[in-house]
Amino acid sequence: MTAGWDVVVVGLGALGSAAAWALAGAGARVLGLEQFELGHARGASHDHARIIRRSYHTPGYVRLAGLAYQAWAELEREAGERLVVTTGGLDLFPAASAIPPGPYRASLEACGVPYQWLDAAEVMGRWPAFRLDAGVRGLWQADGGMVPAARGTRLMQRLAAGHGATLLDQAPVTAVRDLGGSVEVTAAGTTFRAGRLLLCADAWTGGLLAQLDAELPLVVTQEQFSYFRPADPAAFAPGRFPVWIWMDDPSFYGFPVWPGAALKAAQDVGGREVTAATRSFEPDPAASERLAGFLHARLPAAAGGHDHTATCLYTLTPDRDLVLGPLAGHDRVLVALGAAHGFKFAPLLGRVLADLALHDGTEVDIAPFAPDRPALTVPGTQASYLV
Repeated sequence: MTAGWDVVVVGLGALGSAAAWALAGAGARVLGLEQFELGHARGASHDHARIIRRSYHTPGYVRLAGLAYQAWAELEREAGERLVVTTGGLDLFPAASAIPPGPYRASLEACGVPYQWLDAAEVMGRWPAFRLDAGVRGLWQADGGMVPAARGTRLMQRLAAGHGATLLDQAPVTAVRDLGGSVEVTAAGTTFRAGRLLLCADAWTGGLLAQLDAELPLVVTQEQFSYFRPADPAAFAPGRFPVWIWMDDPSFYGFPVWPGAALKAAQDVGGREVTAATRSFEPDPAASERLAGFLHARLPAAAGGHDHTATCLYTLTPDRDLVLGPLAGHDRVLVALGAAHGFKFAPLLGRVLADLALHDGTEVDIAPFAPDRPALTVPGTQASYLV
């Protein structure tokens, strides 16, 4: 038995690493436990880049994104590194799109965030690589861009350790116990006791909750992303081409060429349902064909030579909203889940989780993300994953 920890963080992907960084920076005694090697590629925090954007479907998310940009700037200052690459963000809405543009425009306007509403000709005039039907409209927001996934997670781990956090890899958790006044976690044959437990385990969350006789209606899917080498990489450089999202069903998204000479594109929520144990690392040929077909039709200059395709896991809530807060019936256990769009918020959520663990509250409005909200507790809630 080892005691004396203020907080044990289980899972050192983006959210867990951010929480360890914020907690240790606040002077807490932090133990981080990772079941695999640090920086592993089995979950959702690996690879080069993730989209960061202000454009969202509710004012709450737009405000949260604004705070996230501030948190990334704080991380950049502490690290002495540039992390946010601003490219502008383009949300493309075909006629009668499955994701309606109205809530996005209204939410940006409610928060005073400037944007431009472009017709198809204007989009193709600015970015000639696109091939769009006349009915397509584009929402252009200048602050959109990219943040580094694997590098950003490693950086937060390094800063956490620099503040005194203990980060253990190859330490799978085998038991979790809520003792009322404290919590116990057994990992790699050792039992650790702490004042608070923070679960940032993503696709492995369900198994840990089961040890506390709790559950959340989570669905895990195996997704994939591909890299292509366009004939003219300079045309897709970050200063000349935006991050983009096709706001329909199926939904696709993509990046400029960064880093190197290949660009990344993928389908959002197109994979089969799996578990963390049963997933495969082999790409699905049908998903590859869907993506290639979309690119050839809408962005043919990007669909150059195929470089490689890799897989990742999405852990989805029925409403595709984040999960942040104490587990019902277990006030000393906090749950954090990014719902497969949380990386952009990671530095901010790390600070939110630190506030919850150390002060039982936060100034950030996280009420919509409570683990006991109706979408997670009312049986038969219809799932909707497109955001």
